[in-house]
Amino acid sequence: MRISSFLAVFRPAFPLILGLSLGCSLSLLMVSWTQGDTFDSCGDELGNRGLFLGSNRGDPHGDQRGGPGNEDFQPRIIPYHKDPNKPHKKVLRTRYIHTELGIRERLLVGVLTSRATLNTLAVAVNRTVAHHFHRTFFFTGLRSSKVPHGMTVVAHGDDRPVWLMYETVRYLHQHYGLDYDCFFLAQDDTYMQAERLAELVGHLSMGQDLYMGRSEEFIGGEERARYCHGGYGYLLSRSLLARLQPHLDTCRNDILSVRPDEWLGRCIIDYLGLSCVEVHQDMTYRSFELGKKADPEREDSAQFKNAFTVHPVSEPSLMYRLHKRFSQIELDWTYLKIQQLQVQINNLSELTPEGKVGAIWPIGVNPPFMPKTRFEVINWEYFTEEHIYSCSDNTPKCELRGANWADVSAVLETAVKHLNEHYQPQLRFKKRRLLNGYRRFDPTRGMEYVLDLALEAFTQKGHSQVIAKRVSLLRPLSTIEIIPMPYVTEATRVQVILPVTAREQDFVGNFLDMYAMNTLDTHDNVLLTFLFVYDPFDAQRVSQSDVFAGIKAMIGEVEKRYGDVRIPWISVKTEVPSQVKLMDIISKKHPVDTLFFLASVWTEVNADFLNRCRMNAISNWQVFFPTHFQEFSKTILYRDQQTMASFPAEALRGGRFDRHVFEEACFYNTDYMASRTKMAADILDNDELLQSMDVYEIFVRYSGLHVFRAVEPALVQKYVRRACNPRFSEDIYHRCVLSNLEGLASRSHLAMALFEQEQANST
Repeated sequence: MRISSFLAVFRPAFPLILGLSLGCSLSLLMVSWTQGDTFDSCGDELGNRGLFLGSNRGDPHGDQRGGPGNEDFQPRIIPYHKDPNKPHKKVLRTRYIHTELGIRERLLVGVLTSRATLNTLAVAVNRTVAHHFHRTFFFTGLRSSKVPHGMTVVAHGDDRPVWLMYETVRYLHQHYGLDYDCFFLAQDDTYMQAERLAELVGHLSMGQDLYMGRSEEFIGGEERARYCHGGYGYLLSRSLLARLQPHLDTCRNDILSVRPDEWLGRCIIDYLGLSCVEVHQDMTYRSFELGKKADPEREDSAQFKNAFTVHPVSEPSLMYRLHKRFSQIELDWTYLKIQQLQVQINNLSELTPEGKVGAIWPIGVNPPFMPKTRFEVINWEYFTEEHIYSCSDNTPKCELRGANWADVSAVLETAVKHLNEHYQPQLRFKKRRLLNGYRRFDPTRGMEYVLDLALEAFTQKGHSQVIAKRVSLLRPLSTIEIIPMPYVTEATRVQVILPVTAREQDFVGNFLDMYAMNTLDTHDNVLLTFLFVYDPFDAQRVSQSDVFAGIKAMIGEVEKRYGDVRIPWISVKTEVPSQVKLMDIISKKHPVDTLFFLASVWTEVNADFLNRCRMNAISNWQVFFPTHFQEFSKTILYRDQQTMASFPAEALRGGRFDRHVFEEACFYNTDYMASRTKMAADILDNDELLQSMDVYEIFVRYSGLHVFRAVEPALVQKYVRRACNPRFSEDIYHRCVLSNLEGLASRSHLAMALFEQEQANST
């Protein structure tokens, strides 16, 4: 009875239990079949290479594919033994990730021009769109006598159109076939919308052969194959150029054509079997044919507004008008997109916990910076239409001029314009004067303004009244752009120049220790030259008592320790050790391609900074003036405490970046010599100019190069009170004094020291 009752209760669940049991059994059976029959290539490869031990341990004929019996998997650790007899070899690796990974640039643009139009249409193309592309070349048959400035012109020596096309395609493949994914070829009478072309190429996969442009039928129109019209430009992928290269000579000899674009299209069709396409990977190549008497300002068709290229452009003025028109179209589209995004953000803000109240003004811009301490509060600058009350030289009031005047004028004009757009047609405003103006730079948003304006308001009936109104404006930070720079490597030798005076020789020992540890021990490609600066009194007594004898002895010890190292020195006698005079002596004793690092005795040279010195100093392009990190005085920071060890986190709390000092610099000798040559005319009129300027001012005034000034966390200096020479210019002396004052300690530490001193005096 009990069994029958028990079965009666569980009888409905029997099918479920039977199904689960059968399913589990079949699953286990299938797993065993799969493991037993499938060949694991990855496991076999690892087993054959011997990366795991234990699979063959005790059984030389055991299963090497990791069967159930081989569960003792242990990684084999290969020890590293350095052979002391072999010389140390430093591995130089580039810090450009695209070079390390083999990543190519996206687009190179080639413009086909001629000697007759090189200085007209080609110049217009260069000024309108060339700065938007990474590289732009202008290919011509014969070079004109005067080549336009700032253009890369390649002359092939023959004006025949087909020959020019043949040499251009061959040149691109030989010189840049491995550096770029795509090549765009166009004529100089073609206007190109650079942003749209770059966006098109960015959406295309360059793993396939690409021949894309405006397709045209060959003369006769019998074949279905089409070629890309050269007037509207066309895209060629890197893989297509690589496949086409072996057939170029045959095409030049066998294919007869008057038009170069037809010749290239016929060559691609005959030997690669590819025809010109206007649609590829769901992306359409759009172009527009411009009429003879067309006015770009009146063109409103969708085909014109969405075009990538426009052809034909008969004269340079028409090219500039097209560029203005397309720039306005892009600007209007951008403003419309911003408005649409602001509406979407405003609608979505209702779903947030704060509701619409939590929406930040302006909509879509980052919230204001919130200071965590009172030292992080951003100050407001007060200004009027004539003066500003925060000056660079710390004077309380100065005249509003230059960039500040242009900034204030633009803000006032914009404020009145937006007020009229908001209140018209009911009211119309006219500015009388600015009552009060405030501005501050918020690093998370941009420049903020608060204006108190005296406005004359006009109604529709003609009545007017003067009113005061406060408005707030924001000039947001624009999109960050990557500026193309010339390619440099880290293998360049750095020539370190160290000027030393008699007052500074006590710090040379620490400099040599850091230099030997960070460069000589690591066999870095660095050379050091000392510049001993004698005053006239010490120079007369050098035979009896040399003030730099101790330093020369230390140099000798370093040369004995490192047998293949030589550290030369140069002796100079001068009353005023001007940086420019000293650099003139150094420049004459080194080759023109030398990369100088002008250091000071307090500098701690390390590999990280030397690499950035090589990367940021570019010959004929840029000089680098790093802002070193100056540690505060330990006696004030750690009063009545044991001095703490310096490590990066502590160093950032115990110092500051000294923006008043321009002693450290990285530049090439050829750039310095060119700047000094331009300065020679001014020296004839003013002999004291060399004492009133430093190397930084020479590059700013006379070089025309990019003067790169940036903070350098790897360049650290211990605290020292510099001796400021009053015989230098007032500006250099003033900067030296400010550096000593601001480098003593932070405001909080100085306040605590004063408080403790007052407490001690009161007791």
